[in-house]
Amino acid sequence: MRKILASFLEILEVATIALGAVFLVRTFLIQPFLVNGGSMLPNFENGDYLLVDELAYRFRQPFRGEVVVFRYPQNESVYFIKRIIGLPGETIQIKNGKVIIIPAGQSEGYALSEKYLPPRLITGGNAEYKIDPDQYLVLGDNRSYSFDSRSWGPLNEKEIVGVVRLRLWPFQGLKVFAAEEY
Repeated sequence: MRKILASFLEILEVATIALGAVFLVRTFLIQPFLVNGGSMLPNFENGDYLLVDELAYRFRQPFRGEVVVFRYPQNESVYFIKRIIGLPGETIQIKNGKVIIIPAGQSEGYALSEKYLPPRLITGGNAEYKIDPDQYLVLGDNRSYSFDSRSWGPLNEKEIVGVVRLRLWPFQGLKVFAAEEY
């Protein structure tokens, strides 16, 4: 009887440690995310299973081109995935199908070269966004069908959950992600 009780206690101890470790990793380091919808096509498809790094932004600011998961500003129980286009302090113009970046303190800007987008894809709308010090402009890669900052404005930094680091599923699409270089 003692051997059975000792075995049971050992199994309970291992299970408790394992569950505690999973809780800590998922709460503070890495979170799974399932892509829902086509706003990030062709780079992310409906049903892609991703791992999101929640730790990176505790030590540094997001970079332009990184794909982030965040809480939708108008309903924090909903999560979105988009690409960071505008950084704090910048002015972003969308005109003639292009995204123009005007760095803080400058009057002239440059057209953003977005090699991750399909050829001949244009960014719809004509707008200008002045990004506050704690905000980012985020856009979907499938610009014609994306509900993004063009609809609800710049994203507050506090809404960002983390940066997409890895696609686990579908297995043939396994990929590690880094910020785009401009």
